[in-house]
Amino acid sequence: MRTIWTTLVALVSTVYTAVKILGAAAVGAKDFPRIAQEAPRRWADSLLRAAGVSVEVEGLENLPPGEPAILVANHESWFDVFAMVAHLPINYRFVGKIELTRIPFFGPAWLACGHIAIDRSDRGKAIESLRRAGEALRRDAAVVVMFPEGTRSTDGTLLPFKKGAFVLALQTGVPVVPVGVRGSRDIMPKGSWRIRPGTIHISIGPPIAVQGRGEEYRDVLMTESRREVERLRRPRLEAGEGEEGPSR
Repeated sequence: MRTIWTTLVALVSTVYTAVKILGAAAVGAKDFPRIAQEAPRRWADSLLRAAGVSVEVEGLENLPPGEPAILVANHESWFDVFAMVAHLPINYRFVGKIELTRIPFFGPAWLACGHIAIDRSDRGKAIESLRRAGEALRRDAAVVVMFPEGTRSTDGTLLPFKKGAFVLALQTGVPVVPVGVRGSRDIMPKGSWRIRPGTIHISIGPPIAVQGRGEEYRDVLMTESRREVERLRRPRLEAGEGEEGPSR
């Protein structure tokens, strides 16, 4: 029943939110930037509530408001995205696969909000997508959110990272902020449509500065970021960091 209920809420909320966003974009609403941030947050929150999912966040102090950053996180479930959209108080731009743009209502609204589709099958188009992400960092002081594994992990194992996020960081001089997400695979793992209630934990690590570094630092940055994401996605007791006490 929970899966059916969440699916119904998702359909209604997605259509309603998409129409609101696309309508505001079509008439050139003066407050469109606010709508493009707030409407998706309410949409994501409605899905989390319908699914019986709570979210706990720690490390928000590592995301200074109004400053650009490249946020890199592990990816185990669609609920990773919903949790971050609803609970991270940032001016965000997600970088996602181009297939998302083909979803009725959702795809056009997602693009209208300024998120960036990347076609990994075409190197030239992928480079152009990263260029647009760089423009968002510079123009809007946005936080660009990327999942460097490139796909959702099926078994919870952290997959190898792709280089795009780290090339972008070095080209723009913007810090990388590692994020570990856990609990989402228990709610809806890749390959399953069944939804279970639960809690998602988001742990945000300190920024990794890249200012003054050249592209020869790319692999080092990628390795360091992956190590931090792996650490952050583990329960704190398992990681040997004392009692767990996340803040909302």
